[in-house]
Amino acid sequence: MKIPDKISSITALHHFLKFKKPLHPLISIFHFTDVTIDPDTILRAVATDFYVIALKKDCAGRCKYGQQYYDFEEGMMYFVAPQQVVQFEDILLSEVKGCVLLVHPDFLHGYPLAASIKNYGYFSYASNEALHLSAQEEKMIMDIMENIDRETATNMDAFSQDLLVSNLDLLLKYCDRFYHRQFLTRKKVSSDLLIKLEQLLDDYFKSDKLAVNGIPTVQLVARELNLSPNYLSDMLRTHTGQTTQQHIQNRLIEKAKELLSTTGMSVSEIAYQLGFEHPQSFHRLFKHRTTVSPLQFRQSFN
Repeated sequence: MKIPDKISSITALHHFLKFKKPLHPLISIFHFTDVTIDPDTILRAVATDFYVIALKKDCAGRCKYGQQYYDFEEGMMYFVAPQQVVQFEDILLSEVKGCVLLVHPDFLHGYPLAASIKNYGYFSYASNEALHLSAQEEKMIMDIMENIDRETATNMDAFSQDLLVSNLDLLLKYCDRFYHRQFLTRKKVSSDLLIKLEQLLDDYFKSDKLAVNGIPTVQLVARELNLSPNYLSDMLRTHTGQTTQQHIQNRLIEKAKELLSTTGMSVSEIAYQLGFEHPQSFHRLFKHRTTVSPLQFRQSFN
């Protein structure tokens, strides 16, 4: 696997794209139509030290993000966090429309957004989990992007950073809202994923995998469903109010209740059977989710 090129600063990316130096070293916005370099020079994997927020329209080509591919269409957004890798392939730059916002984490120091931006799970979604915008949503996003563009193009004053951070905060909140809308409007896709999730957990819990391999992780479940862990948890939370981890724990508790009420296995034996390395961990989880200890639950049947 080719080692990705490292771009540590927004200024370095501007140099790579043959742009002028950014007006501010920690935040910049450009349009895909501004890119004039030879397509052959951009076909490489890149890891950055800053956030990348892109709105693409009429994109001919594909973007490889992690191990996933996605054919871009009109009105699509994707998000890349620092240290993640993005690789563009076969992009006809003259056909690409839209804009890219670059924000270095240092720009957010001293603002609540410096911490809250890490809570937006979509920065860890795969490219096939991109945000698809309606015409109205696209206009709202473009309006905010244009506000940021205008503000970065003016001379910085005492209000500039506050206004830019406020616009960025608003942009991220709208994107979060639109992703929740996407989860809800894709009911059939979400319903199919829920069915696959339940079947996956059924098969896992009915086999000897719990005792042999331990409790299934969120990463394992997401990989089996061809989703990123954050996307799966966010989708489940929207539809069921629970994360993937909580779904797994629910199944553990159901299985534990079955073993406690129908077998003579000791609590420690049941804990090991369910994939816990230490019985104390099983005891804590069971009591946390049911308000009674495993032994108290068993005694209620006697």
